[in-house]
Amino acid sequence: MANGPIHFREISPREPVEVARKLKTYAHLAFLDSGKDPNGLGRYSYIGADPFGVFRVIDGVASWNNSPIDAAPFEALRALLIQYQLPSHADLPPFQTGAIGFLSYEAARFIEAVPGMVKPDAHMPDIEFGFYDVVFAHDHAENRSFILSSGWPEQVAARRDQRATERALWLLTALDKAAPPDTQNPAVEEWHFDMDRAQFEAFIAETIERILNGDLFQANLAQRFAATIPNGFDPFTFYTNLRSMSPSTFGAYLGFGDVQLASNSPERFLTLKDRHIEARPIKGTAPRGATNKEDAALAQGLKDSMKDRAENTMIVDLLRNDLSRVAEPFSVKVPILCGLETYASMHHLVSVVEARLTKEHDGVDLIMAAFPCGSISGAPKIKAMEVISDVEAVPRGVYCGSIGYIGCDGAMDLSVAIRTVTFRHDEASFHAGGGITALSDPTEEYEETLVKAERIFRAFRLPNGEEDV
Repeated sequence: MANGPIHFREISPREPVEVARKLKTYAHLAFLDSGKDPNGLGRYSYIGADPFGVFRVIDGVASWNNSPIDAAPFEALRALLIQYQLPSHADLPPFQTGAIGFLSYEAARFIEAVPGMVKPDAHMPDIEFGFYDVVFAHDHAENRSFILSSGWPEQVAARRDQRATERALWLLTALDKAAPPDTQNPAVEEWHFDMDRAQFEAFIAETIERILNGDLFQANLAQRFAATIPNGFDPFTFYTNLRSMSPSTFGAYLGFGDVQLASNSPERFLTLKDRHIEARPIKGTAPRGATNKEDAALAQGLKDSMKDRAENTMIVDLLRNDLSRVAEPFSVKVPILCGLETYASMHHLVSVVEARLTKEHDGVDLIMAAFPCGSISGAPKIKAMEVISDVEAVPRGVYCGSIGYIGCDGAMDLSVAIRTVTFRHDEASFHAGGGITALSDPTEEYEETLVKAERIFRAFRLPNGEEDV
């Protein structure tokens, strides 16, 4: 155990999913899972459990360990992050204890008024973060594992140092125990669609008409799918199956009491480190081909698509404007515009927007400047969100919100919570959608939602990853 503000020890390399499996019975398991691109965006995975505090916002009221806080939600979060801050070590994984959790799409109403925004489901948190004083971190590029411990919430330095040591030993002991036996989930095949094909295509056509009339430039519309979950169904087992079928750069599993989230997102919303900001919006999708030749043709077709490139460029412009609110003058850059990235079942157009945060702003200011990500709302953002509420008529919840960490040193990495399943009570639900522009075709847009949804349907249909027969 090294001395310093953050105590750490390197341990023998552990597979993160097996670590998460061993810790899944502890309160507030948080698994940020990088299953793709170990030498790039997916270099690190992090796991926290048994947090010393839980920040939650329900019905607009913030609380800390179930005690209400008399402050606006984001100001309450900022105050807690300041209270539990510590400097980090430059030679360790970027997240060195802190907060892990989610922001729901509807949390946007705490930032700006959105006319007609649908209210969240009853008692569903708008925001929830566990504050973790001890975490497991794994460096996939170098195959190295660490235990990091801060000693919070002890305020006296000597006591904090003692707690950091004790908590690191607690986690190491938990990791040396045998994992619980694997469970086998029953298949889930009966899904309720909130809209049928005719309804969804009609809404898309209406949105195109509004775009042509000059009301807005683009809106991201989605439909919701829901199913009843059988008794004994294990959301964590579902997540491990989903990740084995389709590894993603920004995967996540959160076991937060009555709410469990399984996210298979490839999209970064925002990262912040040493005041350097990066966003990576995805707009433009094509399926993979059955042969190498067909796959290459589909990828090239996406790169050449006027509709997809226009959609991506509009969102880049929106993000440049959002980031400029908190960025140093002239620091906003776009080093990659409409770059091609390929995943297990899809090709995507991905752009990169960078900036430098001013000294007067922090990570909470950055979130408030850009949330929700323009790639899953539209442009202009507020008008697009109004159209979304009109069309979808149900809350999105965590879908199109964000999942990730905010570190004790202010470092931050947040995903866009697409391809994300919410388990709550006896129901599983998720959304799938796409960007609508003047060049959209309603039939093609509807089919795109089914292509995106099929990966998740399949993970429920084949609960142990076996192939279709």
